[in-house]
Amino acid sequence: MDPLLAFRAEFPILERCCYLVSNSLGAMPRAVADRLAEYVDQWSERGVRAWAEGWWEMPLTVGNEVAPLIGAGAGEVAMVPTVTLAQSAVVSALDYPASRGEIVMSALDFPSVRYAIEQLAPRFGAHVTVVPSDDGITIDVERLCAAITERTRLVAISHVLFRSASIVDVRRVCVHAHGVGALVSLDGYHAAGVMPVDVRAIGCDFYSGGVLKWLCGGPGGAFLWSDPQATTAMTPAITGWQAHAHPFSFADRMDYASGAWRWLGGTPSVPALYANIEGPRLLRRAGIDAVRAKSKRQTARLIALADARGYVVSAPRDADARGGTVAFDVPHAAEVARALLARDVVIDFRPGAGIRVAPHFYTSDVEVERVVGEIDDILRTGAWRAFEGVTSTVT
Repeated sequence: MDPLLAFRAEFPILERCCYLVSNSLGAMPRAVADRLAEYVDQWSERGVRAWAEGWWEMPLTVGNEVAPLIGAGAGEVAMVPTVTLAQSAVVSALDYPASRGEIVMSALDFPSVRYAIEQLAPRFGAHVTVVPSDDGITIDVERLCAAITERTRLVAISHVLFRSASIVDVRRVCVHAHGVGALVSLDGYHAAGVMPVDVRAIGCDFYSGGVLKWLCGGPGGAFLWSDPQATTAMTPAITGWQAHAHPFSFADRMDYASGAWRWLGGTPSVPALYANIEGPRLLRRAGIDAVRAKSKRQTARLIALADARGYVVSAPRDADARGGTVAFDVPHAAEVARALLARDVVIDFRPGAGIRVAPHFYTSDVEVERVVGEIDDILRTGAWRAFEGVTSTVT
């Protein structure tokens, strides 16, 4: 028996479909409806007074729900709207002298973050060096470290690569980067909630991620941790009044608050924060070590099923080097993905990777077998042809 299946009752969508896309959007916890109703009641009954009765502090209150899942302490994690903004704020907080004006990224980092940093860098006198991938699945850590030199100010890379779920040896990167005087900011969107994360053991300076995916928190909830000792005097240029030490003084000049507060921006999105609470709580109850063990087992089964059919797998074979997603390419993959969605088997498709399947702690082994069985049937019967020429995005 799988004890983690006891959590299935907490996720209503599992009663209606085979949900295998937690790498894109985690299933909504049942209790989120209660939290959003709580927000509505507070707004309705307390009006503007709700700000002083908990709303203003919510970016750190909810951050405290996430903190134990990344090895951070209370008051060290700030909730922000997106990881793109979190990484941009980090870039904006640093100086870039001519001798150290480089930001190192990889070719397999999430494009949204690269778009922002590549646009920001020249405005701050910096430039971006992108380390390529030889196989489109992994980033060679030796090559990555070789690119990080005394000219590097910041390394801004992913902990787990979004297309392939390949885990980067970020501890090694941090040791090397610090050895040459560079800082490291990690995007842990595809790590937090599906594998153990300990920011202090990793040794990074910044760690951002989101509750949208594996943490089952919904849109509008990302987080940023910064090493309190290394970043206490930093002044991000991407900021707002919630980062002010005395925001309600409406002072003419910025005076940054201490700790995680200094990374906040303008008025927070309170409804999104209410929706972000329950997912991290459930993950902590489930136990991240148990979640990781199950993920490794089920993703290994997916790879075995794909191998048996000769599908090209875009994921590491070593379970210890693999996150929670398995992508495999099948004939007519985009059409097959749409056919799966029509059968209430919820996955996603990415060009260059194929169909991405992401079981989570609430996924049964029967569902893992089902997704591949449905692909077999769609290809055997030609059901994919009904979706030829359809151009709508596949999740």
